[in-house]
Amino acid sequence: MGILASMYTGISGLQAQGEALGIYGDNLANANTTGFKTSRPEFTDVISKSLKGILGGNQIGRGVRLNHIDPIFSQGSIVQTERPTDLAISGDGFFVVDGAEGRSFTRAGVFNFDKEGRMSNTDGMQVMGFQADENGMITNKMEPIKLDRAVIDAKQTGKVTMSMNLDIRADKGQDFNLENPDKSSQYSNGLTVYDSAGNAHLVTVYFNKTDDGVWGWHAITKGEETAGGEKGKPVESANGVLKFSPDGRLQESTVGKNEFNFNKGARPGQKINFDFGKTIAEGGTGLQSTQYGTNSDLYKHVQDGYTAGTVAGLSFSEDGTLSAIYTNGETINLAQVAVAKFENNEALFKAGQNRFRESKNSGQAFIGKPGEGGRGRISPKAMESSTTDIASEFINLMTTQRTFQANAKSVTVADELMQEVLNMRRQ
Repeated sequence: MGILASMYTGISGLQAQGEALGIYGDNLANANTTGFKTSRPEFTDVISKSLKGILGGNQIGRGVRLNHIDPIFSQGSIVQTERPTDLAISGDGFFVVDGAEGRSFTRAGVFNFDKEGRMSNTDGMQVMGFQADENGMITNKMEPIKLDRAVIDAKQTGKVTMSMNLDIRADKGQDFNLENPDKSSQYSNGLTVYDSAGNAHLVTVYFNKTDDGVWGWHAITKGEETAGGEKGKPVESANGVLKFSPDGRLQESTVGKNEFNFNKGARPGQKINFDFGKTIAEGGTGLQSTQYGTNSDLYKHVQDGYTAGTVAGLSFSEDGTLSAIYTNGETINLAQVAVAKFENNEALFKAGQNRFRESKNSGQAFIGKPGEGGRGRISPKAMESSTTDIASEFINLMTTQRTFQANAKSVTVADELMQEVLNMRRQ
């Protein structure tokens, strides 16, 4: 009977709209959930009967059903938190987390370091990343991110890079005298170097002009800091010669003595490479160290040694690199956060706790580094807010409510017609 069928048609509408109310209610419930993505219902009609068979047309619908729940993976707002381990992905991709339940993926970058130094989310699942080698270079080896370098060992100075100018107007022909270095040189500058134990030492480098375009340099250490030395008597630990071209560029650099023997248990025979720049003879420009008609001056010097230090802070960069800042002033890369990308984000399986899993239709995860291969970049000290738009969800709720009421009315009308049929016998 058509009246009975129309009642079931109305009931299908009630069921479908009731499920839609649950979807919109879930969106509203997660308005403050970090990294949450809203969903929307997709409906399809139900065809039950065709009056003309395969000829088409004159088909009677039999209601509606919920066909698909479509997650909307739009970008959520990036909110600054100033918490070092809060991360947000700006663009496509998911953080990779591993735990007892296996591997899953999340947009919620609320992370912290546990008592064992492992970076994990609020459920204790470990955050995966690409590890750095002992020199701080990021490798392609993916493991759980862990702070395993709370203390950095001391490193002895092996190289000192200097950028400077020596005054071409200085008088020539003066021999360097170790007992009176200040009066037997035209320029000097002090710099700090480190021995194998991380102890800092002051090294003074003296420069004396021996001929036109020729300068000798002498690296002097304190006698009381040198093995076998005496207090008040300086020790020459390294020396060399710089030769300049007529246009003031560094033509050639040679090294004579080079052996630093600091005391108090430091490794003897420490060699320090004093780099004045790539000379013309080596195929360089010879412009890092020059001889011009201006006052002698050391513009810049950099040495690669440091004392031991402990972690003073952590920071993430926009490419997801985790760096540790140590008390000795050094900054070393520890790892880089891994980001996974899928061919079909909408087909991912929701696992709860703001996490997703691979599914057959989502495709396999393509895991790589942030900012590469279409993956989003990392926003440090930030979180991605929920994509729920409360105003839009309220409109959806009201529309669904009216649709639900309309379907309820069709059931009521069908019931009244059925009642009329039942009353025909009484009449």
